[in-house]
Parts: sequence; C-alpha cells; structure tokens
Amino acid sequence: MSLGDNGGTAAAERAVTEAHRREWAFVLAATARVVGDLDVAEECVQDAYLAALETWAREGVPRRPGAWLTTTAKRRALDVLRRERILRAKMPLLVEPGEVEMDEFDGESIPDDRLRLIFTCCHPALAREAQVALTLRLVCGVSTADIARVFLVSEPTMAARVTRAKKKISVARIPYRVPDAAELPERLDTVLSVVHLLYTTGHTASSGTDLVRADVIDHALNLARMILALMPDEPEVRGLLALVLLTDARRATRTDAQGRLLLLEEQDRSGWDRAAIEEGGRLLAGAFRTGRVGRYTLQAAIACLHAVAVSYAATDWHHILRLYDQLLSVWPSPVVALNRAVAVSMVAGPQAALDELDALERDGRLAGYHYLPAIRADLLRRLDRPGEAAVAYRAALDLADNEAEREFLAARLSEAVDPGSGRSPEG
Repeated sequence: MSLGDNGGTAAAERAVTEAHRREWAFVLAATARVVGDLDVAEECVQDAYLAALETWAREGVPRRPGAWLTTTAKRRALDVLRRERILRAKMPLLVEPGEVEMDEFDGESIPDDRLRLIFTCCHPALAREAQVALTLRLVCGVSTADIARVFLVSEPTMAARVTRAKKKISVARIPYRVPDAAELPERLDTVLSVVHLLYTTGHTASSGTDLVRADVIDHALNLARMILALMPDEPEVRGLLALVLLTDARRATRTDAQGRLLLLEEQDRSGWDRAAIEEGGRLLAGAFRTGRVGRYTLQAAIACLHAVAVSYAATDWHHILRLYDQLLSVWPSPVVALNRAVAVSMVAGPQAALDELDALERDGRLAGYHYLPAIRADLLRRLDRPGEAAVAYRAALDLADNEAEREFLAARLSEAVDPGSGRSPEG
C-alpha cells in the first residue's frame, strides 16, 4: 500500500481517530510510567499518533493499534531521555514494557497504568482545580478549550494552569502510583469529580455540531466502573456510576432524527435504556443502604425519579425539590442552585423560580454560563412575557457554542419575537 493510496490514508485516519478515542489514556499512562515526566510523555504520545498516520497509511493498520502506539511512544520517550543525558537518573522509573494489552476494562482486572496516572494527577499537593483540569486533559484527552469552558475561564488561562500543574508534579517528585488503601479516601472526591465532569462534557458537548459526544460518555462510564472495582464499598462511587447510568439512559432520545434537541418532556420514554435504569437503580439502593449519602448519590436519586416517572407530567417534583435542598446543603454550588430553581418552578411556579435566578445573577459566579439566561428565558416564556424572554434567549444564544443548543435557542427566540413561528411550547 503506497502513501499516496487515498484508501489507505483514509483508513489510517479513521484508525488513528478511533485509537485516540479508545486508547489515549492507556498509551499516555504507559508512557508516563516509563519516562517519569508528564510533559515528555504527552509530547511523545502525540508524536506517536502523528507517526501512525504516515506508517499505517503506508503499511496498513496494525492488528493492535494501541500496542503499536504505546511501543512507539515509549521508544521516543527513551530517546528523549538519552538525548538529555538523564537516563541514569530516571532508570529506577523504567519497567520492562512487555506485551501491552489495550482492551477495554472488563470489570475483572484493573488497568494499573491508567489508575496511576489518574491518582498522580489528583495528588493533594496540587490545587483542586488543577487536579481536575490536569486529569481531564491527560487522562481523558479533553481539549484545553473544552476544559476552559467547563471552568468558565479563557483557554490561555487554563493552558497555563495545566502547565503549572505538570511542572509541580515534576518538581515535587510526586510518585506515579496508585495510593495505598489509607490514602485513597483523601483523593477519591477529586477522582469522582473528574469522572463526573468528563461525563458532563460528553452529555452535552460544549462546542461542535453534535449535542452528545458518545466516546466521552463511554470513557466516563469505563472509568466509573474501574473505580468501583477498586473501591466497591464506597457509596459515592456507587452513586456516581448510578448517576451516569440513569442520566445516560436517555441518550438515544435527546435529539430527533435531524439532530434537533428534544427537552425531557418531549422525549419518547419507550426509547430509554431500561437495562441502564435498572442497573443504576440497584447501585443507588446500595448507596442509600450505607447511610452515607453524598452529592453523587443525591444527584442519582434525582435522575432516578425522572427515569421511573411514566411521563414528565407525572414526575414527583416535590420529592425532587427536597432532594435538591439536601444536595445544596452538602454541595453549595451555584449550578445546583440553578437546577433547583427549575424544580421550584414546577412546584411553586415560574415567578418563584425567577426570584431564585435574580439572586444567582447578583452572586455573579454563573456569569458567562449560558444556562442561566436560557432558564430565565424559559420561565419568562411560561409567564407569557415574550419581550423579556427574547432578551434572555439572545443572551443565552450569545454564550452557547454547541450548534444543537444554538439551533434550539434560535427557534425559541423566533417564537418569542413572532409567536406564529417555531415550535409549539410544551406543557
């Protein structure tokens, strides 16, 4: 197969894209274990992926792309160490590469290299935000731009934070290992935060044409199952996996055949994944039985109430509001307060929820968060105040980057400006 073979090049590009989706964390973790330096490891892995594009187009895609990438990245890493004359100093970190299995987590074994990388990034010596950002970037392959959107900061600011965190790991000689059992609890909350944020970035992509990034969601599910295998008695681990399963059960119904966003009340519940809902329900019940209920378990309970309701109208909003009150007490996040306002609107009416949003706007922490004006717009629409709703829809549209969400907001804006256009409001 020649390099100019368009078919071979296209096949190589598809294989590299798939390998990045499935194998990035494995390849980076294995390379970091050898080189002992996250910056060098990341550069070498990127070089390996670039080399794969050329080599696979010329020679064909290997039977085990992940193993090929790992071997190539490790060799480049060792070359870098030799060139910089630090091989002797790093020698204790080297391990025999052996045969690298790149299969997905099977629920039985734990891929230690990836866990080492996760817990290294979540070391308590790093600031909490840096832990989460670094893990999302290195372990999960989330772009710096997307991480910046999650944290509501600029891309250069986030890039600087990630760089500083990597340097601190190197300077502080933070060990590349899974912590002892006694050390696990202090890092668990950050690790769970990372998985939750990873799922969130896949559940609603911050940019692009698709509402959902299935590869990111699947990666988050994989990590949640892996952590459950490591710490099966931790209720919040069960709660997080339950939350992901119960929320993701709606994946297939969140858009129509044209990719148009469908609100919860518009979705066909017969298309929800009942197996995922049942598994999530079992995990949730197990978490509650421990008597140690945290934020992920409470969020899972809210998701479960949505999942088991026979219709949107039959949803137990009073129970959901009580759960949000509990959640806000253990996790006083402005995003939680915003979601709670939606439940308030269903229990006490849109005006009561608008009062809650006024307080959140004065707080200022959600400035730039497009869901704040989007929810305000919907509340004003329900109060039959189309002029004010249009202003809020424009504000949300200015802040949103995902095309599916932008199309939805644009349609609602047109409806507010001209009630005869757009889709019919739901009940």
